[in-house]
Amino acid sequence: MEQEQQQHQQEQEPLIYNLPQDTLHKIFSSLPLRQIILCRSLSKFFNHLLTSPIFLHHISATIPPLNLLALRHHNHHNNHHNPSTLHLFDPNLNQWLHFPLNFLPFSNPLPVASSHGLIYLWAQPNNTSPSPNSQAQAQTQTKSLLACNPLTRKFRILPQLGSAWCRHGSVLVDSVNRVMVLTELAALYFSGGDGGDGRNGNNGGCWLKFSSNLPSKPRSPVLIEDSAYALCCDDVGSPWRSQWKLFSCRFGSRSSVKWSRVDRREWGDVFDILKRPRLVRGVGNRILMVGGLKSSFSLNSPCSTILILRLDLGTMEWDEAGRMPVEMFRCFQDAGKFKVFGAGDRVCFSAKRIGKLALWDRGAVADGEEWRWIVNVPGNGDGVYRGFVFEGRLDALP
Repeated sequence: MEQEQQQHQQEQEPLIYNLPQDTLHKIFSSLPLRQIILCRSLSKFFNHLLTSPIFLHHISATIPPLNLLALRHHNHHNNHHNPSTLHLFDPNLNQWLHFPLNFLPFSNPLPVASSHGLIYLWAQPNNTSPSPNSQAQAQTQTKSLLACNPLTRKFRILPQLGSAWCRHGSVLVDSVNRVMVLTELAALYFSGGDGGDGRNGNNGGCWLKFSSNLPSKPRSPVLIEDSAYALCCDDVGSPWRSQWKLFSCRFGSRSSVKWSRVDRREWGDVFDILKRPRLVRGVGNRILMVGGLKSSFSLNSPCSTILILRLDLGTMEWDEAGRMPVEMFRCFQDAGKFKVFGAGDRVCFSAKRIGKLALWDRGAVADGEEWRWIVNVPGNGDGVYRGFVFEGRLDALP
């Protein structure tokens, strides 16, 4: 009787289950990453097959990653969105994706940066139970910085930081997942340590602290290889607050970090033609500088459009990468200040009361869609959206 039941069960199983593992790996390796992720939810068999270390190693060099735009929400008490969900936009399919973060034993996760398949976020442990008198203070003090892969649901807790770093620090990550937390007065650098899921407390590595000699608070810092770049006001006491300059520093295991101004005589007034400039990491060793194109050099000069300039760190030459169409810029002109985020050849723009994002996608020039709108943005539609680029990979280990 038992033998008959086993035979009946084998007959009921899909024939694909009986194929050799090598054959199955070849079949699924021909699928795009999005389809592989969907197939993992079909059954326990497929989930085990498509999350095995052998399969992940096999596809790491053959399947391109998912290039997505991730949103970061600052207000976790906003009822219009789930704070435990990561909202991502796929520019290739013009579609929003939603990845749950409920596998993290933390509350109020705030994604702030990403690199090479990992998301970095601030979060508060679920077991925190502060007294009512000091609840707000305790919530900030107990926040931790985590690295996680939302595709594999693996995470790691980085060594604990103080509350000031969470409130005021900018988190930067490079292509090999070295982390830098930067403020006006100091910088923290983290690298090394064994991987893990963070559950056993094996964080590994430690933070190295460096003093900073920046003349003002760094604006929109970016990390490229072993150097950081930021915009700063070179003359804080000057009434001409728009006199931004580019600063850079190399970092590592040294005892100090010294920022120095990056300038060339041939650059002329490149920093004076943009209003409220921001830096964005470009392709390779390039930096994008984005801001409103001023109609004159006066302090309160109106802007005619939004301009994207590009600096090649190899040749130290600037060129124009993109210019927002006039009809699109009118929406931002009425909204006032705008925010910028992105990386590579994709940059997003947001402003209050617009309810949608403007996207500059240089890779879509061949399709005639270098500039387009992103609609159906999650949230209440009247806020300023911030975000970063997420390169989804199944083989990325925290």
